[in-house]
Amino acid sequence: MAPYLTDWRGRYRGAARAVVRPASTHEVAAVVSLCAEHDVPVVPQGGNTGLCGGATPGVDGEAIVLALGRLNRIREVDADNNTIVVEAGCTLAALQAAALGAGRLFPLSLASEGSCTIGGNLSTNAGGVQVLRYGNARELVLGLEAVLPDGRVWNGLRGLRKDNTGYDLKQLFIGAEGTLGIITAAVLKLFPAIHQRATAWVAVPDPGAAVRLLGLMRRQCGDRVTAFEIVGRSALDLVLAHIPDSRDPLPGRPEWSALIELSDPAETTDAAALLETALSRGVEEGFASDAVIANSIAQASALWALRENISEAQRLEGVSIKHDVSVPVSRIPEFLERARDALRQAWPDVRIVAFGHIGDGNLHYNLSKPAAEDNTAFVGRTNEVNRIVHDLVAVLGGSISAEHGLGQLKRDEILRYKTGVEMGLMRSIKRALDPKGLMNPGKVLDVIARAGCGDEQI
Repeated sequence: MAPYLTDWRGRYRGAARAVVRPASTHEVAAVVSLCAEHDVPVVPQGGNTGLCGGATPGVDGEAIVLALGRLNRIREVDADNNTIVVEAGCTLAALQAAALGAGRLFPLSLASEGSCTIGGNLSTNAGGVQVLRYGNARELVLGLEAVLPDGRVWNGLRGLRKDNTGYDLKQLFIGAEGTLGIITAAVLKLFPAIHQRATAWVAVPDPGAAVRLLGLMRRQCGDRVTAFEIVGRSALDLVLAHIPDSRDPLPGRPEWSALIELSDPAETTDAAALLETALSRGVEEGFASDAVIANSIAQASALWALRENISEAQRLEGVSIKHDVSVPVSRIPEFLERARDALRQAWPDVRIVAFGHIGDGNLHYNLSKPAAEDNTAFVGRTNEVNRIVHDLVAVLGGSISAEHGLGQLKRDEILRYKTGVEMGLMRSIKRALDPKGLMNPGKVLDVIARAGCGDEQI
């Protein structure tokens, strides 16, 4: 049971009565119905790649872990309707491969796609690197099948673009982290397969220039801009230090770099030429100082590996205080400058590892001290660090959780930033669907009310 009782980062460790591994929706419903009858909490788990402890059971050992890895079939591919019906335990990589086999694209793309599952992706409303063009996981869903907290099955597997027949119930379960029910299958949107792709690593003078370069790229290339990532020097240096065969793409050690990808389903488009022309314009206008364009799939993969290995390099380096935040794209430069100044005023030698999806305003902003003995004390002041970062995010109209969810990690922190009205509505929905409070307890919400407990905090 051990692999199911700890999260990927090793930050949370729990206990459970059992790990149950159903292979069908009927079996999931039977397990949930039995747990509801005996007041046993249920913690759903997909690939267990989450970063906020949302799939880890509590330490009391009262819950079962419902692992969905065997519920992994591709039920149907409808190429004419551009949809695919897939079960929750299917890995994201297997889903992408099934779409490609039908000459289509499923665009959600994450560094953990070989092990994360679509049920977990939907339960956390995963983002990834292609949100700029295709949107979050929420925007890729047409229909859902879910097991409710009492064991009933809701079949909402409709592959319709238009269905204006009342409340959009699927949206309740997407991003709810298993606290309202268990997603067992989904109807997902497919897109035309990509025939032209071009990737570049670009040195930019500063984050403000990166934002202006993004605007230029979108004006010059339109929706072909699939991804636009920013990588700070500290983040790249960690990859170069810890990941074998990594190489710095550009000379001069630029403080900030952008990773840009264009893609197009049309075979006639010369994406590389389009990217080169746009980047030349960016250099002329001072938004970029140097660039390298991949001339093979292997070179493009090597550039993407630099970005995708940042989290692993940080894990190898040691513990850091991690933030998954979003602000309006226009305010990213202001956030980075003000956060840096405030943090260095308190801790002059703080190491700031900043990277992420600048195209949609989502930054991963992670902090540590270079010396291990200093870092232990620094991590012990996480609450003070969070207050600086999260309060600034709130002032700038942002969110303290852009794509990783709340889980256990930010369950209490969110109370400072959501209004009483918002939290009240969330608790009302929780009580309406899960009156016994058995679905993934202790995640997302700070308190719940079980049947017969009124408003007692439990």
